[in-house]
Amino acid sequence: MTRISRRTFVFAAVLTLGASPAFSQGLEDRLIIVTSFPKDLTAPFAGAFQKKYPGTKVEVQNRNTAAAIAFVRETQSNPPDIFWASAPDAFEVLKKSSLLQKYQPKAQGVASKIGSYPVNDPDGFYIGFAASGYGIMYNTRYMRANNLPAPKEWDDLKKPIYFGHVGISAPSRSGTTHLTVETILQGEGWDKGWATLLEVGGNLTQVSDRSFGVPDAVNSGQYGLGIVIDFFGLSAKASGFPVEFVYPTVTTIVPANVGIIAKSKNQKAAEAFVEFLLSDEGQQILLDPKIQRLPVKEAAYAKAPAGYPNPFKDAKLGARVKFNADVSEARYALLNSLYDRLITFRLKELNAAWKAIHDAEKKLGTGGSAEAKKLIAEARRLATAVPISEKEASDKAVAAAFRDLKKGEKAAGRQAEFEERWDSFAVKNYAEAKALAERAGSAK
Repeated sequence: MTRISRRTFVFAAVLTLGASPAFSQGLEDRLIIVTSFPKDLTAPFAGAFQKKYPGTKVEVQNRNTAAAIAFVRETQSNPPDIFWASAPDAFEVLKKSSLLQKYQPKAQGVASKIGSYPVNDPDGFYIGFAASGYGIMYNTRYMRANNLPAPKEWDDLKKPIYFGHVGISAPSRSGTTHLTVETILQGEGWDKGWATLLEVGGNLTQVSDRSFGVPDAVNSGQYGLGIVIDFFGLSAKASGFPVEFVYPTVTTIVPANVGIIAKSKNQKAAEAFVEFLLSDEGQQILLDPKIQRLPVKEAAYAKAPAGYPNPFKDAKLGARVKFNADVSEARYALLNSLYDRLITFRLKELNAAWKAIHDAEKKLGTGGSAEAKKLIAEARRLATAVPISEKEASDKAVAAAFRDLKKGEKAAGRQAEFEERWDSFAVKNYAEAKALAERAGSAK
């Protein structure tokens, strides 16, 4: 070899040996993820991915689900690479807006379904990497101190004994709570489901504007019970908090998903991240005590701790509800707005109405006049009524009038008209329900 060619060869060899694994495998040096997941979940995955591909820096942007969807829409000219969240209906929103791109994972051993629900989008626009269900977590010390029984079903939370002891996050601010509300509506039907939500709502002490606010409050004993996604309760218990978690019969097990955003600038890194989530290593991270998600690989459960929920073995888990993501997606923003108008923004009035009903029923016991019973029945009807039918809520022309608003942003057009009507409906109904219950309580 000539002196020049030897120098060229040595220089090229140095470059090759010094290249990062990510560069040598063709990955970009950056990966931008927008996610609604907490840091306890994102940090272990980001750290493990960067250890495997040290030439790729992972940037995680945490936003609630509605804000994350809005962010992807607003950054189409220079988008993030990965959308990572629990709610399948949120992915449907992005999919129908052509904001996700197809990807077929290469990982082997991933289940095709969790319970009755497909793990992956049949059209290939988003991929399930874990699964979750919805239920009730409660603080055992708080329950003992307040002499409260352990709940098992959503209906338990309607009981007067739980008044002022229950918390939830607003579905307009939490994709997981939105799924919980939608699950109850699909599992019980529109009218009965709203009756359940409104009666449980009467016992709420707080509607948090962030998902993490509920498990944090239950862990600390600020209040005793919280309506949450399963991993909040399971991870809190695994981390040593005095809490338990229960799946009600009316629940569903649905995938938590990941999708590559359309026009991603870091395509190779995005694909590698999806594959990492589905790898044996990635699936084992889900069992971390701070994460406690349900893997989509059945083999991963072999290393799960005793008593860990396993949807592949427990056929009853999530079997009651056949969750329809298309139905949920179609009324996504409308449902969030309706819950806020009936419960979030009118919590004090709703509390007052149900306290009056509970007090009247307790005073009358099994007795009471026919007139008093009639008054209470009417009070209950008013306090559980919903101002829009399921048919109207599913009407595309009506649903299309709604969009999730940023904090402080005001609605306009038909959305504003509907919301004003719903707000008036709630104020009137709750005031009348309270008055009727008080009359019943004072009747002889």
